[in-house]
Amino acid sequence: MNRAATAQTLSLPEELVLMLLNEQTGYFHQIPGWELNCAVVGAVLAELSLLSRIDTDLDTLILVDRTETGHSILDPILKQIADEQEQRNAQYWIERLAALAESIIDQILDRLVELDILQHHNGDFWTLAATQWHEEIFDTSKEGSVGQFIKTRVVKALFTEEIPDPRDIIVICLVNTCDVFRFMFELDEQTEERIATICQMDLIGRSIASAVEHNISSPLLRRSTLTKKIPAVALRRILFSPHVRSGNVPALFAELTKEYGPVFQIRLPFGKPMTFLSGTETNRWVHRHGRMHLKAANYFADFEKVYGAHGVLPSLDGTDHFRLRKAMGPAYSRARLAGQLGEMYRLAREYMAGWKVGSHIPVRACRHMINAQISPLSLNVESQDIINDLMEFKERALTTHIIHALPMFLLHTPKMKRQAKAIDTLLERIQAVHTPAQRIGCPRSLADDWLSLHASDPQLVPEANLRFALSAALVASVYLGDALSFAIYAMAARPDLYARIRAEADVLFANGDPSDEDLSPASMEVTHRFLIECLRMYPIVPMSLRDVMNSFVLEGYEIPVGSRVYIAQTAPHYMDDVFPDPFSFDIDRYLPSSDQHRGPGYAPYGLGTHKCLGARWMDLQLAVNVLMITHYFTLEVTPARYVEALPFSPLPSMKPSEKLRFRVTEQVRDLPA
Repeated sequence: MNRAATAQTLSLPEELVLMLLNEQTGYFHQIPGWELNCAVVGAVLAELSLLSRIDTDLDTLILVDRTETGHSILDPILKQIADEQEQRNAQYWIERLAALAESIIDQILDRLVELDILQHHNGDFWTLAATQWHEEIFDTSKEGSVGQFIKTRVVKALFTEEIPDPRDIIVICLVNTCDVFRFMFELDEQTEERIATICQMDLIGRSIASAVEHNISSPLLRRSTLTKKIPAVALRRILFSPHVRSGNVPALFAELTKEYGPVFQIRLPFGKPMTFLSGTETNRWVHRHGRMHLKAANYFADFEKVYGAHGVLPSLDGTDHFRLRKAMGPAYSRARLAGQLGEMYRLAREYMAGWKVGSHIPVRACRHMINAQISPLSLNVESQDIINDLMEFKERALTTHIIHALPMFLLHTPKMKRQAKAIDTLLERIQAVHTPAQRIGCPRSLADDWLSLHASDPQLVPEANLRFALSAALVASVYLGDALSFAIYAMAARPDLYARIRAEADVLFANGDPSDEDLSPASMEVTHRFLIECLRMYPIVPMSLRDVMNSFVLEGYEIPVGSRVYIAQTAPHYMDDVFPDPFSFDIDRYLPSSDQHRGPGYAPYGLGTHKCLGARWMDLQLAVNVLMITHYFTLEVTPARYVEALPFSPLPSMKPSEKLRFRVTEQVRDLPA
């Protein structure tokens, strides 16, 4: 697409979004949701006015021309105005349309990404994408971004005496109404007077800004009429649920959501009520808007203190969280793992060399198999001898400090103190091999990135946080290992799927180990759909905890500041209106004609800003291990009764029962020496 055309055809709502984007946080400047909604709707009305579809002044808004503009955001609003029987003013329309603003913002962000103006980052962060474009009003080509150009126009208007364009006046009026210029620039008295003068230059800008400001200042409009009382779930209702007995937490939450609605409370004896948020629309809201109302720091604080840390990636919010994710993104990327595929193949085969026909593989061995790969690939050390201690200590700390299912003293038993020493052992090993001389010529690893970031920015990553950051890499063996155990179970319990996945594996490995390009969606189409279904039916982390820092209204329920909420993001995995017949394992759900996982109802990696940073790494490593296992071995489920119903162990995360075993019934081909 022609970049000049792109810059010229951006609408006022799109320009406003670009102005309000804060690249330091990856989202908007500090604007409460209602204020942002009013400003965006005001920009839509202003654009319709500039296009001569409506006329507005300080008192009235009149339909001039109901002809569609061809713009997907503007035309639905124009139709509502055209269909209104009575003449209304701008304030009325902003109040009425503010509820649509969130979907308008979503459309704008998606379009700006499509136009290569914004870059979308994992976790729903946005930054300006570098582009080349030519603005015809100048005689020269410029390199930068459309967003930067728009901000440059506004800077020129504010800090020179030049009369700005009417479109720029409107943007300035709306940004000023949101009271965010003070976050963008250092304002002195002269600049503030200049802003006030500009805001009086254009009648459309004045009228729209006035209407927006009036809605913002009316506290009664900021929240819906609160008539709903949060329902309480009877404890006996939970105790008698078959999903509690089986340990299927997502299915339990799906059942409760269907009966009680998207917000409900569970009141345990001698404890505070636990507020749960659940459902597809709840997922959508948390994913896009949770950053403005929810934070992770408080609930995670006691857990990170166990490691002597403060402000680690899972507990950060806002600017520091975005900075750290952005800096560490490459270390957790699929590309990083793809660059080490040859070594991963070798490590996987080395681990499977101990499997013999007739032997039984305990389910915990899946964690060890993954750790045998992650430890040398990510940290450049071996850790099989200490991984059990690291995993058990981490799970006890989670159960004690996050889930609060065990008393505190159980984290300080002699066994736990001994296991905690494994963290120091791990750090000593990492430090011993991460001297500059030893790392020359070696592929970059996760440990290299953490140590480098600590050296360059010790405030963002202090030395005290390295114990957590580096040991957390191996804790990933728990989650990915448990995901592998569920995948092996799902294959072994369904021989027809086992055969189809093996057929893909045999083609991929027919001429040696496949490259990253060989591992395409087309070449492992069945395997890909199979793993999506595994993550739906067996999500490892079924819910998230957050504390409410700004009160909000969700589905008509007010959630007050200071509350702790439990977000059951995987409950929709077992809702039949999202995934029909949800207890059936069906990979055809993800055929192109269906694609049931495309939407907020599918959330195995979490939601919003804290969505798993290594999701694509995990997808690749999980797929490669499944393909290699089927290529070399045939496994079966034991005990056989688990084929029909697998019990889960739900705390502190979802995993199969420890009683599950896999029996090696056949070695299809020899492992290369």
